[in-house]
Amino acid sequence: MIFEELRQEVFECLLALPKNRLVTMSSGTISGKDPQTNLVVIKPSGFRYDKLKPADLLVVDLNGKIIAGTLKPSSDTGTHLYLYRHRPELVGIVHTHSVYANVFGILGRPIPPSITSAALLGGEIPLGGYVPVGGDEIGAEILDKIGESKAIVMQSHGVYTISDSSVYKATVLAAEVEEIAKIAHLAELQGKPTMLTPEQVAEFQEIYKTLYGN
Repeated sequence: MIFEELRQEVFECLLALPKNRLVTMSSGTISGKDPQTNLVVIKPSGFRYDKLKPADLLVVDLNGKIIAGTLKPSSDTGTHLYLYRHRPELVGIVHTHSVYANVFGILGRPIPPSITSAALLGGEIPLGGYVPVGGDEIGAEILDKIGESKAIVMQSHGVYTISDSSVYKATVLAAEVEEIAKIAHLAELQGKPTMLTPEQVAEFQEIYKTLYGN
């Protein structure tokens, strides 16, 4: 089985999505790119997480040609490949339908930086406009709106997180997005919360970099 190590990493990260309530049933997608070959490991379409095995994951090139695997690639494959082609430093992309983050997307609002871990993502999580599922159009909208952030919430669609270090890091960021959105949402139910300022975000980014190596 080619890319056994990368397939295992993507597989383990996929299993983390339902455990952390970031997806339900077969929704969501994770991919990982091998930087030496630019080949991508990605989840098959509509496949149940409780039945998934590393060997079920597909390997495709940046144009979508299947190199290994017999199942149908995720309907989100075109978007992932667009991002890899236009952001060649990326090695991991996660797409979830997490509830609290989607609340902000449906409201047409970015996710505010409610707690210090928002600094890991770049502060406020930007909003991308509504785009039909499954292709270059979503990828183009993500690149147009994501800026320096490591995450974006797409209107009426879901969250994308990106990483230039590992698939696992992109998965951690997806969980962080949901936690930040949940806290912001619950705080807003109680009144007008105080969110982090851009200066505070920058301060905590430096703290994370110094103390945690992020």
